[in-house]
Amino acid sequence: MEDKKLTFIMYPWYAMGHLTSFLHLSNKLAHRGHKVFFVHPTNTLSKLEKFNRYPELINFKSVTVPHVDGLPLGAETTSDVPIFNQNLLCQALDLTLPKIESLIQEIKPHFIFYDFAYWVPSVARKYGVKSVHYCSITPSSVGYLMRGENPTSEAEMMQPPPGFPVDSSIMLHKHEARLIIALHSMGKNSGSGSVSFTQRMLLAFQDGDAIAFKTTREIEGRYCEFVEHKFKKPVVLAGPVLPEPMETSNTEENWSKWLEKFQEKTVILCAFGSECKLKRDQFQELVLGLELTGYPFFAALKPPIEADTIEEALPEGFKERTQGKGIVHSGWAEQQLMLSHPSVGCFVTHCGGNSLSEALINECQLVLVPNFGDQFINSRLFGGDLKAGVEVERNEENGSFTKDGVCKAIKMVMNDESEEGRKIRANRAKWKEFLLSKGLEDSYIDGLVQKLQCLL
Repeated sequence: MEDKKLTFIMYPWYAMGHLTSFLHLSNKLAHRGHKVFFVHPTNTLSKLEKFNRYPELINFKSVTVPHVDGLPLGAETTSDVPIFNQNLLCQALDLTLPKIESLIQEIKPHFIFYDFAYWVPSVARKYGVKSVHYCSITPSSVGYLMRGENPTSEAEMMQPPPGFPVDSSIMLHKHEARLIIALHSMGKNSGSGSVSFTQRMLLAFQDGDAIAFKTTREIEGRYCEFVEHKFKKPVVLAGPVLPEPMETSNTEENWSKWLEKFQEKTVILCAFGSECKLKRDQFQELVLGLELTGYPFFAALKPPIEADTIEEALPEGFKERTQGKGIVHSGWAEQQLMLSHPSVGCFVTHCGGNSLSEALINECQLVLVPNFGDQFINSRLFGGDLKAGVEVERNEENGSFTKDGVCKAIKMVMNDESEEGRKIRANRAKWKEFLLSKGLEDSYIDGLVQKLQCLL
């Protein structure tokens, strides 16, 4: 049975973090000779192709994202749509059901992996295909945030749900609880026949044959048990699913030359992903905080909400003061390559799951600035449970941070004289060593395949 080669369809949510997460797993499966058909929005191909290490076994299947009233024309991924309009993109995803059904009929896979397309299990069952919810967010996030169909009060959301692991560091601040409740309500009363975001998530977890996570028992075992008990579904773990090393592009060679001007482990890399847009005042506090540290820095950020370009949003005199040692860049930057550069010593991150995975296997220290959704939980997991990074202090009521708060957090992890910083750096090194330990990833992926075979 173990030698049987499997065929998979992958159908991730239309967000780059989800698409790349599914593709990293596809590479691990293809490495073992399994065949993967990877469904993606048409125009994302150019960004995804470079991650495909096994083109003979991983076949890209493009899907045209149907237009829904209210969506910007040509919108394909979450980076094209404001966060509270993403229920419209969910509706577009749901309209692809006939396309996915015909693919299942044509390919006859053993498994289809999905996340937001909650209807996949019922379609798959018609053709004897097993469905697995491959969840791009952590078990700790799922366990804490998935509370049922009706959003709870802020006070309730600030506390863990009943039965949650008692020694957990995970909780929410007031401003975070408010945002999570708004997210839970997204799509409700839309009048389109579409389900709310919470209903979508609950159905996606409840209806598949299994739930799979990119994590390890050593890091999140107790949260996995909580999720398994909550949804009464087998939970299978894929391990760390580390991204494959990347080839350097011409653009990255230019950034690499810039980074080489600085001493080892002295540059701050700040990156907030492909979607995060800060308010102008927070954008300015962030870059001023980077400047205040005195370290060289490279910040890959989108222009803030109230600006069209990075240049118009920068504080007065900032560009002149930081000339030669500070860059704020709005284009695509290959984060994975930059994190592995010897000059980079600190990573200021929005706490997206993929960003944290990439950071943890490199040398840089972690400064945590979560912005939305599961990022809040990731920050508590890494800063609290694992004690592998430090979170920037924020106002409890509105979530704002200051340049001094940003500077203080960076200096804590970069400064050899800070005892707390030393402890965090030691923990950080311990987790890196664990994730890169020989045979760890292989044992998890082989275990995943074995458990999947048992479902057939």
